[in-house]
Amino acid sequence: MLFKTLAAAAVGVALTSNAFAQSATKADQIEHHMVKIDGARFHYVTAGSGDPVLLIPGWPESWIAWRKVLPLLVRAGRQVVVLDPRGIGESEKTTRGYDLDTAARDLHGFLEATKLVSPAGIDIVAHDIGSWIAHAHAVTYPADVKRLVITEVLIPGLIPAPPAAIPNDATNLKSWQFAFNRLNDLPETLVEGRERAYLTWIFRTKSKRSQAIDAAAIDEYTRQYSSPGAMRAGFDWYRANFNDEGLEQAKARAAKRLTMPVLALGGSDEVGGLLRATITSSGDQVEGGAIGPGCGHFLPEECPDELTEAVLKFWQSNDSTKQPTNDGSR
Repeated sequence: MLFKTLAAAAVGVALTSNAFAQSATKADQIEHHMVKIDGARFHYVTAGSGDPVLLIPGWPESWIAWRKVLPLLVRAGRQVVVLDPRGIGESEKTTRGYDLDTAARDLHGFLEATKLVSPAGIDIVAHDIGSWIAHAHAVTYPADVKRLVITEVLIPGLIPAPPAAIPNDATNLKSWQFAFNRLNDLPETLVEGRERAYLTWIFRTKSKRSQAIDAAAIDEYTRQYSSPGAMRAGFDWYRANFNDEGLEQAKARAAKRLTMPVLALGGSDEVGGLLRATITSSGDQVEGGAIGPGCGHFLPEECPDELTEAVLKFWQSNDSTKQPTNDGSR
């Protein structure tokens, strides 16, 4: 496997032309990087110092989804690394490679290329399809992961069987993208040139605190998802993981256990406690539930304080570096 760290010039041209990215970089002392893994270019940002934690965004987001959580973790004494997965944000929009087996290899390769791998593993916090990637990676490369946090998603292979009937309005609002995004070509045809309207509708209907995703964030997401191949790449995450081959991969992964401590969180007004319920049977140490009240799907943007508090408490209660006291407690 060939790894090559690249200068951030290519991504910098786009980022420095955007006021949102400029202000975020200045305020949080964020550094942008590119790394090449198996021929594909991946963008990531770093900030802070201390033990590293890797954050992975979902769809239709990018690294900026973590802009509110990042400074909270930096202030907690962590080095924060945020990765744009394949086809997301400033990472390369490849024509293939969106199945989760490949994504797990991408993530393992990223950790090796950036020297974030350690004998104790790294803490990973993921959202939405980032949680698909983090789960696939954790069951495939468990030694890479110290503690795993997954949020606002149902894991392929562990998802309950859908009802046979047409879903009611409330269910349809939460799950329509699984059917729409998998269609060949039609989503690109309908969305091209209308990216802002499409993204705005998603953020409005899937968030409870819709004001949390403001116009500046919408502008940046629109810029990113209007770039050539970006929407297709986003749709391909659904196509690749819910076709026959993707479902076979998911079935194989579902038979593997999560051996590290896992925190599974859902927004009180979206996935709620269902993620924990579906993941408990495949994990040795699973905790979590719903965050709220008033938290929708986009937890890192809508409820950053509540999410960060839950993550920090989880780390504290699963801190293998703590020394036992005289009475044997920790």
